Amino acid sequence: MLEWIAQPGHAAVTSTLTVTEILVKPYRTAAEEDVRNAYDLLLSYPNLEWLVPDLETADLAARLRAKYKLETPDDIQAATAILSGATLFVTNDASFERIPAFKTLLLDRLL
Repeated sequence: MLEWIAQPGHAAVTSTLTVTEILVKPYRTAAEEDVRNAYDLLLSYPNLEWLVPDLETADLAARLRAKYKLETPDDIQAATAILSGATLFVTNDASFERIPAFKTLLLDRLL
């Protein structure tokens, strides 16, 4: 997936909330080098745009949570994808398949 994103002409978006999700484990284990490595990779990755949740995102997230019974932060991730016009959502969480606004690709099914 990351190789695909890095190719010229490709684009991906994610919420800044992704940083929160990725950094929990390194912070929990006090692996500061892993934290630095994650930042180095994530914040300099080509063709990856980081979107900060705003009020429009929060409102849509609440609607998605109410309708599709998503959990926060999943509802924010889905709202970010929809508002950015994403057509494919890459995840390991099948709950996103309930959302018809984009196609969901489950990584576990690729393995």
